[in-house]
Amino acid sequence: MEAFTIIYTLLGGLGIFFFGMKFMSDGLQAVAGDVIRKIINSITANRFMAVGVGLLVTCIIQSSSVTTVMTVGFVNAGLMNLTQAIGVIFGANIGTTITGWIISVKVDKYGLLLVGLGFIPGLFSKSEKWQHLGKSVLGIGLVFMGLQIMSGAFAPLRENQAFLDSIAYFSGQNYGAYIASIMMGCLLTMIVQSSSAMLGITMALATSGIIPYHTAVSLVLGENIGTTITAILASIGANVNAKRAARAHACFNLFGVFIMLTWLPYYFDFIDYLIPLDPRFTAPDGTVPHVGQHIALAHTFFNLSATLLFLPFINQLAKFVTKITPDKLEKEVPHLLVLGDPMNMLPAASMAQAESELKKMKEVIERMYKLNKEFWQAEEYDPKKLAKIIDYERITDNIHKEITVFLCYVMEKPMSHHQSEQLQAMIKIADELESVADYIERLATYRERFKGKDKIEGESRAEFFQFLDDVWEFFTLVGAGLDNGEALEMSKIESKSHELQLWADSMREKHLDRISKGTYLPVTALTYSDMVVALRKIRAHAYLMAGAIENFNAKHE
Repeated sequence: MEAFTIIYTLLGGLGIFFFGMKFMSDGLQAVAGDVIRKIINSITANRFMAVGVGLLVTCIIQSSSVTTVMTVGFVNAGLMNLTQAIGVIFGANIGTTITGWIISVKVDKYGLLLVGLGFIPGLFSKSEKWQHLGKSVLGIGLVFMGLQIMSGAFAPLRENQAFLDSIAYFSGQNYGAYIASIMMGCLLTMIVQSSSAMLGITMALATSGIIPYHTAVSLVLGENIGTTITAILASIGANVNAKRAARAHACFNLFGVFIMLTWLPYYFDFIDYLIPLDPRFTAPDGTVPHVGQHIALAHTFFNLSATLLFLPFINQLAKFVTKITPDKLEKEVPHLLVLGDPMNMLPAASMAQAESELKKMKEVIERMYKLNKEFWQAEEYDPKKLAKIIDYERITDNIHKEITVFLCYVMEKPMSHHQSEQLQAMIKIADELESVADYIERLATYRERFKGKDKIEGESRAEFFQFLDDVWEFFTLVGAGLDNGEALEMSKIESKSHELQLWADSMREKHLDRISKGTYLPVTALTYSDMVVALRKIRAHAYLMAGAIENFNAKHE
């Protein structure tokens, strides 16, 4: 019966620990959603910048697995190259060590107090920001409570000789025991799919006096290898570069552990030297109070030193994983939806991806407009240009569909009210961009009506091209808010939009007046009117897009 009690107490403590980690992570993500999105968008070819991004994002979301899966997804979508991805993965390995320091802080007896403090903002504060901060504090309290329950569940095992005998081999101070512990840590982490949970269990075992300090550190090294399985699983079905990013993560951790293994006994002594407290000191109640800090430092120093060691060779690592993962024969096209289920991604990361896709969509529309203008200005009708414009419109339809479906799935995830409003704004932006593309295509098809003798010349032609340029200047003014993320001058945009609307009405009236004087054939009146209407519609959708961009760029209060 004692074994059953230990098992259900351990599972209950682990469940509370998991729940606390999720609460803490969700709260921090909701508070720092805009920060995460901006951090991700700031990734450059600079390897140090990429490491910093991985470090900061992982510190916020408290999960290196989520960061690496997100990184694999970015590579798969073509939003990040392999070298950038490896840098982010390096940073994620450092960032995940913060979990060990949180766990090692001996405030587990204040877990209930933190739960109570975290619950207060949810009851009395109307500020969404304070509510999410309270949720994070509540999560930390639950993490400490879960650890305390797990430590209590392990305590009776100190007196169980059969259990101690079964793990005696792992407790030995020899390379056989170290390798066995590393393999066990790797295997258990692959099963649990959470290095943070395994780190919590390892620290609970060590502080309860069940396993010695050197065994705990060896387990943590194995957990570093085991956590790479999450990214590898996420890369199944993805493109070659995504597979390379996942394998780079595995190779980096494997190589790092292998190098560390060569001088592991000296590493234990080195960590002991850095922290004066004895990791083997046993308190009267049978616990080992100082071992947690030693494990946390050993974890941090290993990941930090491995990153510093491999960072100069990031290009060589990229070449190595490229060699072991050769290109497929068929050409691969990056897509957003082949990342897999967006339910496994952070809302902020999903928004960063969708934002990048929106910018791509706008770039396609810009190329579409330039080609359309060339098509109209050419003396001879060119069917190839029309076919290309129609092809561009088909591309925007596909991107629009991908973004909308993707964001609708993302909206099913828990998120802040501000993030929800931003997602709705992004869907609106995608809708308006797709409508602009539709009207550019429609405008191009009107050129077919002038293949014969009918032409628009003189003042009507000059006015049309001037209006075409002014409408596009208005679209560019609005689109700048999407490119730079800055607030739009809505008063200027409203004034310009109204001015263009009045000008469109005036153009149609002037053209009808010219037709009544016999300057043009009556048949051109209908076409010219349709051309002006198409441009006026582009103006209207650009104006509606401005409102959506303004909502998307709005600061989180």
